[in-house]
Amino acid sequence: MEIKVNFLDKLRLEAKFDDFTVVADQPIRYKGDGSAPGPFDYFLASSALCAAYFVKLYCTTRNIPTENIRLSQNNIVDPENRYKQIFKIQVELPEDISAKDREGILRSIDRCTVKKVVQTGPEFVIEEVENLDADAQALLTLNPSSETSTYITGKDLPLEQTIANMSGLLANLGIKIEIASWRNIVPNVWSLHTRDAHSPMCFTNGKGATKESALASALGEYIERLSCNHFYAGEYWGEEIANAPFVHYPDERWFKPGRKDALPPEILDPYCLEIYNPDGELRGTHLYDTNSGNIERGICSLPFVRQSDGEVVYFPTNLVENLFVSNGMSAGNTLVEAQVQCLSEIFERAVKREILEGEIALPDVPQEVLAKYPGIVAGIKGLEEQGFPVLVKDASLGGTYPVMCVTLMNPRTGGVFASFGAHPSFEVALERSLTELLQGRSFEGLNDLPRPTFVSNAVTEPNNFVEHFIDSSGIVSWRFFSAKSDYEFVEWDFSGQGENSNAEEAATLFGILENMGKEAYMAVYDQLGATACRILVPGYSEIYPVEDLIWDNTNKALSFRSDILNLHRLDDDSLEALLERLENSELDEYSDVATLIGIEFDENTDWGQLTVLELKLLINLALQDWDAAKDLVEAFLQYNDNTVERGLFYQAMLAVLEVSLDDEMELDDYVVNFRRMFGDARMDAVLGSVDGSVRFHGLTPTSMKLEGLDRHQRKIDSYRKLHAARARAVQQG
Repeated sequence: MEIKVNFLDKLRLEAKFDDFTVVADQPIRYKGDGSAPGPFDYFLASSALCAAYFVKLYCTTRNIPTENIRLSQNNIVDPENRYKQIFKIQVELPEDISAKDREGILRSIDRCTVKKVVQTGPEFVIEEVENLDADAQALLTLNPSSETSTYITGKDLPLEQTIANMSGLLANLGIKIEIASWRNIVPNVWSLHTRDAHSPMCFTNGKGATKESALASALGEYIERLSCNHFYAGEYWGEEIANAPFVHYPDERWFKPGRKDALPPEILDPYCLEIYNPDGELRGTHLYDTNSGNIERGICSLPFVRQSDGEVVYFPTNLVENLFVSNGMSAGNTLVEAQVQCLSEIFERAVKREILEGEIALPDVPQEVLAKYPGIVAGIKGLEEQGFPVLVKDASLGGTYPVMCVTLMNPRTGGVFASFGAHPSFEVALERSLTELLQGRSFEGLNDLPRPTFVSNAVTEPNNFVEHFIDSSGIVSWRFFSAKSDYEFVEWDFSGQGENSNAEEAATLFGILENMGKEAYMAVYDQLGATACRILVPGYSEIYPVEDLIWDNTNKALSFRSDILNLHRLDDDSLEALLERLENSELDEYSDVATLIGIEFDENTDWGQLTVLELKLLINLALQDWDAAKDLVEAFLQYNDNTVERGLFYQAMLAVLEVSLDDEMELDDYVVNFRRMFGDARMDAVLGSVDGSVRFHGLTPTSMKLEGLDRHQRKIDSYRKLHAARARAVQQG
């Protein structure tokens, strides 16, 4: 994690990381003001807090109350060497906690990350650089030997060279990558979390049978998501980029809707129109670009090559973002390597959907077949030794598709997790199923798995598939576990041979789609210095329902974004118009405004917590409509999960509104005790909000220029690096 420090007045310091700011000072005896803890105090507190976190985690997963658990830490300093200290952590446990859980709680403290790092001894590297922001060398903690060449199935270059190429490319773009965490809880299953040190919202997870393969996976996914702009989907990119010569890619084209908002004839083709506009309801305004919001330019569209005949077809950026999310994108050492990964991912998710929604029972992989892959067997054994039964299934549906499934059961909670993996190689598909199962997960994390059900509607509900797509946490049918399988086991093999194996495999996978009667469309992105591609298979590889283009399109942001960001500048007429649009929009009142308008607000601010309901509430207060405001305050207090401070603010608000709306009560008779209950500062904000002198309390003013939105600006800084690289690539020809 990158922590940037600013020097404040006197001895005060300010550390900034992610969305947080920590201020440190020195005691008065050391010439400070004692206004904040000292740096070493934070260090001491970190180990106590880390220990308490692991206690909380242990107790939460076992439904053990923590109200009566007390924990303290004391540091005992050696009089002869103040750098040699003992950290004594003590825990007071209630009598009703069992002996087994007492031992478990003490063991959980032993897992404290701070403790383990201190015991291992971190290595400090201190160096001078010309410019902190320009120093974009990757902060990777794994540096494979350049003298070693480790080839794995599916990669056209050794892992060592693949990692070196990708990390160098990211550094050249000015992106500083850091590894936030590693996990290896069973043999031969590694995963890690990587992110942009400047913009941690840009992150990926990698997985593999070794550290090196997991790191290559994470870096490849990072480059894939940069190349396909996935990190920035659904968000506003600012006025500068919205009016630049290009917004997404240099080869984009903008098409104006026709008469009566008809779709431009230049977009899509008859095959796609039959899928996306079967009833003629799709209009041009449904396809305006969310990221730029520049409707005057028309519909931003990207060229994809139709694989059946090589013709170029233009897909609106809005359609791709709304329906496909990250499905079917990949980066590789070569184009065919990326194609194999893209197509494997498409089959994995489509077949997974067919199996789960069809409640299909899959055949087990025979033990004699599993025995051919001892590394995978060792990982499965590691899970079962921890008390998690594992089922290994052939998900190829009779040898038709290159897909496998590993399903974990948790007898402690009754939850299950069905993980799928795909690749032309049986072994690689099986390995991916297992590594996907444990990607970024601890054993405790396996206690949150959903329980199976016999209720078919719960399994086939569209959002269930979305949950499976996001992190495989959706619901699985009990019928999936039937011993009577719907297909026979097939030890399939779609892999190619020799130096051209990836090319053969890509052709095979495209051939499966062709035999299914599916058209595939591909775009290649290489302006950033890497080879990446995106493949769309209309009617097959979408994640969200096609109906979302009309009923839940992300470009609904365009109806609200400008007014919400300019909220403090709107007059009453404009506020009433905004309120009317919100009332008529059928938006979920508990959905967050950040997602609605595509802005990365700091989650720790009132903007970051703001819901549609609270926005309507604040607008009604600004318009002095106390009756409507009171109803919304009551709804907020009953259902909204917000900060304690915001809850107290609205408790005070409700009390003031109830008095103000009652003809028999006078507010002056209650203000003194309201102030004693809620404090002067809070009551000043409440009374000001009611009398109109305070508008939109807690929401700092901003505008379409995004002033004060540091988190969002860091995200857009990341995108500007890509935009500049693409512009340079065009200039260089």
